[in-house]
Formats: sequence, structure tokens, C-alpha cells
Amino acid sequence: MNINLTMIGQAIAFFIFVVFCMKYVWPPVIQALREREKKIADGLQAAEHAQKDLELAQEKVAKQLREAKQQAAEIIEQANKRANQMLEEAKDQARTEGERLITAAKAEIDQEKNRAKESLRAEVAALALAGAEKILETSVDAGAHSNMLDKLAAEL
Repeated sequence: MNINLTMIGQAIAFFIFVVFCMKYVWPPVIQALREREKKIADGLQAAEHAQKDLELAQEKVAKQLREAKQQAAEIIEQANKRANQMLEEAKDQARTEGERLITAAKAEIDQEKNRAKESLRAEVAALALAGAEKILETSVDAGAHSNMLDKLAAEL
């Protein structure tokens, strides 16, 4: 009988132990497992969200980089156009200035040529007058013979 009574006592003790565990031990363990499961699920969800955010950020960075490269290319193109335009303007200004200088030089040359002609005419007239005086051995009055001198100057 002792064996049966011992077994019954052990069964009752085991039953009390199981009830105690189910009432006081098992709920905190289950709650801890559920909390851990929730933390893991939240962590996975946060990781997925972070991965999506990372992909969006990478796409945004790539887009901004493309836009920046495009803007840089446009700025370089505009700078090249402006440089070419400035070069053409400088060429035009140099050409205009050269033409102006050539025109001024030609005008100055013409003036010098006319002055030289006038000077030569005056010298030739004086020489002709001196030659005529020597030929006639008389003094030729410039006032009296101005028509003759004008004709002579015009012919020269």
C-alpha cells in the first residue's frame, strides 16, 4: 500500500506542481516569448522599412546626381557658347578696329600725299618762276601773273 499511496502522493504533488507552473510560471514565460516574437517581428519590419528607405534614398541620390551632371553639362555648354561668342565678338572688334586703323592710315596717307603734292606744286611753281625770271632776266610779278601760275600749278 505504501507504493500506491506514494504514487498517489506523487501524482497529487505532480498535479499541484503542474497547476502551479501553469498558473504562475508558464504565463510569464509565454508572455516573454510573445514579447520576443513581437520584438523580432518589429525588428524585421523595421529592417524592411529601412531597406525600402535606403532604396528610395539611393534612387533619390542617383536622380540628383544625374540632374547635377546634366546641369554641369549645361553650364559647361553655356560657358563654351559664351566663350565662343566672346571670341567672335573679340574677332569682330579686332576686325573693326583694324579696318578703322587701315581707313585712318589711308586717310592720313592721302592727306600726306596731298600735302606732298601741294608742296611739290609750290616748289615747282617757285622753280618755274625762278626759271622764267632767269630766262626773261626780269622779275615776274606773282600778283600780275597769277592766272599763269594757277594754270601751271594745275598742270603739275
